[in-house]
Amino acid sequence: MLRFGTQMSRLVALNMQTVCRIPSSRNTQKLITRKMTQQRSPVDWNTSIPTKAAKDKDKIAPLGWFLLLIPATTFGLGCWQVKRKIWKEQLIKDLNKQLSTAPVDLPEDLSDLTQMEYRLVKIRGRFLHEKEMRMGPRSLIRPDGVETQGGLFSQRDSGNGYLIVTPFQLADRDDIVLVNRGWVSRKQVDPETRPLGQLPAEVELTAVVRKGEARPQFTPDHKGGIYLYRDLARMCASTGAAPIFLDAVYDAQAAKNGPIGGQTRVTLRNDHLSYLVTWFSLSAATSFLWYRQIVKRIPF
Repeated sequence: MLRFGTQMSRLVALNMQTVCRIPSSRNTQKLITRKMTQQRSPVDWNTSIPTKAAKDKDKIAPLGWFLLLIPATTFGLGCWQVKRKIWKEQLIKDLNKQLSTAPVDLPEDLSDLTQMEYRLVKIRGRFLHEKEMRMGPRSLIRPDGVETQGGLFSQRDSGNGYLIVTPFQLADRDDIVLVNRGWVSRKQVDPETRPLGQLPAEVELTAVVRKGEARPQFTPDHKGGIYLYRDLARMCASTGAAPIFLDAVYDAQAAKNGPIGGQTRVTLRNDHLSYLVTWFSLSAATSFLWYRQIVKRIPF
């Protein structure tokens, strides 16, 4: 009996130890919650919610908006050059069209010719061959409009020569005007080489109204009685002519014995294509830099 009691005591003690080793469900829940809390990464409240300082940092400063004027201005200049290009091309077409219209009589007031450049006019009178001048060197413009190759250092007589500018005494008035009779080769520069083209008789011809030229950049001064450009002031001073310059049109009969007419060039600068490409390129480049530096704040 005593032995049975001892065994029962040992069994009860063993069960009590087992019960103590197993935590209660409540303690188990607390333990699991504590472990999950420890494994979860801490929340950075400073980065998840933007502060006022961070918002102000993202704003574009007034200087940034002011710098936006650079790409905007260059873009506007590019658009303006597009309009200028269209206008200049149309003007060149109109001037070329005037060269094929019917000629008009020379106006009574010669000053009106300053507003009639590239217009065809009819004149009658005689050439003052003793006062003729040379202008060049120039290449020949053939009747079909093709310009032959020739220049200052070219030795080919077929493409290199001079323009003969001769004072022209008008028949119905006392005025003298300057007429570009046309092109001659180097071999025919001297009047003695073309005597059949130096007749003093009265003639009637059609010519194109031209204006004087300003001295081109890097162009030297006239030398040896040869003019490098249409310097009306000096030409008129040496001949006593009015400041009127005319280009004689092509005449097949006159070209056989004298200068070849029809040497008019429509010389209007048309660089607007290069200008608009330049302005639009600058606009694109500065727009990219503005977006990179001001908006994205990407350093170089």
